[in-house]
Amino acid sequence: MDYQKICKEVVAVSQSIGDWMWQERKKFSKARETKSFNNLVSYVDKTSEEKFVKELLRILPNSGILGEEGANSNLDNDFIWIIDPLDGTTNYVHGIPAYCTSVALQYKGVTIMGVVYEPNNKECFFAWKGSPAYCNENEIHVSDKNSLKTSLLATGFPYDDFSKMENYIDILKFFMKETRGVRRIGAAALDLCYVASGRFDGFYEYALQPWDVAAGAFIVQQAGGKISDFSNGENFIKGGEIIAANSYLHETIQKKVDFFFNGQ
Repeated sequence: MDYQKICKEVVAVSQSIGDWMWQERKKFSKARETKSFNNLVSYVDKTSEEKFVKELLRILPNSGILGEEGANSNLDNDFIWIIDPLDGTTNYVHGIPAYCTSVALQYKGVTIMGVVYEPNNKECFFAWKGSPAYCNENEIHVSDKNSLKTSLLATGFPYDDFSKMENYIDILKFFMKETRGVRRIGAAALDLCYVASGRFDGFYEYALQPWDVAAGAFIVQQAGGKISDFSNGENFIKGGEIIAANSYLHETIQKKVDFFFNGQ
């Protein structure tokens, strides 16, 4: 199978749908629903997912779909698309230009492709099995920072899981003192792509879903970065927690997050 060809097609689809979302934002009425406390969904999310499903099934007929907005089908198929049609809905609703589309393709449970498109800056991050990572047509790499003191990190806050809030604040306090800063953009897929391109040196977050991280995590790996869950395991797609960084900083960040979060 020609993964490069498929990836190029997904890039074109993502750009088309992402640009439609960007145009739609100009007349957006803030019509929205609430999936759970502080977790919004708009008609743009739902329409975008419908568009993605149609196009992805055209590209790879009979493949499975796992989508944030409920478009789930053929999940026993070898090929599964994992879709977040609009990562950063709260930003989108409030007119903050930090949101993106996110599409990953898995084969027998292993991610083999990731495409993330940010329409405000017209930046498309992508990679396929065996390829480097790209932003548009330029190859990207994680940073080479090897000291927390000179690093810039990113994180995110859960919408409704506050069971470990105090632990998370302790992590934040530590990194605020020991790094150049901690940013919270509000779109995990975008955070991961910024790690892949060396803009952030590391990223950590919990209470995430597969569609939040599958594409971005793969792009980080193809850009030379390291991904794990908080315990340094590999359950970062379905396990709800993730650490992404370059190979110099990953262990340091992981050990600090694990210590404050899990007391280890």
